[in-house]
Amino acid sequence: MKGIRRYLVAGILVWVPLAVTYTLIRFVVGLMDRTLLLLPLQYRPEEILGFNIPGLGVILTIIVLLVTGLLAANFVGRAFVGGWESLLDRIPVVRSIYSAVKNFAEMVFSDSSQSFKRVLLIEYPRKGLYSLAFQTSTELGEVQGRKGEEIVCCFVPTTPNPTSGFIVIVPKKDVIVLDMEVDEALRMIISLGVVVPTWHKDPTGELPFPAADE
Repeated sequence: MKGIRRYLVAGILVWVPLAVTYTLIRFVVGLMDRTLLLLPLQYRPEEILGFNIPGLGVILTIIVLLVTGLLAANFVGRAFVGGWESLLDRIPVVRSIYSAVKNFAEMVFSDSSQSFKRVLLIEYPRKGLYSLAFQTSTELGEVQGRKGEEIVCCFVPTTPNPTSGFIVIVPKKDVIVLDMEVDEALRMIISLGVVVPTWHKDPTGELPFPAADE
């Protein structure tokens, strides 16, 4: 029975990831294909070609995102986005959801040299316990001045939902910078620590790693 169970688990480990990957990709592609509804009926691919080609919506989605980005980056676009966000800010429930998602997206996709560029290991929530965190800033203005020592602002995400979490101010000397990438750390957090990235340690390196801004 142990042999049968081992082979059964091995088969599950092969097929379940494939099935989930296929399902998610099919869902995302199907969702993107709905952007074709933005086109007039006579210009839709299935009307021109006579049959449907899955995935054409991906191309249109990329084009829409690029055009939106170009428009939002100029003066008129920024004014429009500002007015739109001002309107959403007046709607109680929508305001909370939109601002939370927007702030998280800005942190993850920001081109800032500090935002979410490092994965850190800090002692949290108490001495002797460690948590994964993301560096958000090392320039903390009044907080830095009043503390009297070099500090780092860290975002400690919750699991399995990394869009929520806590802001923790940590002395720079107590921060350990990890080699893992941000996406690897997110996978580890979402999987409850089951998916652990491989550590390719530099044989010439020494522990502890340099502080957050070195």
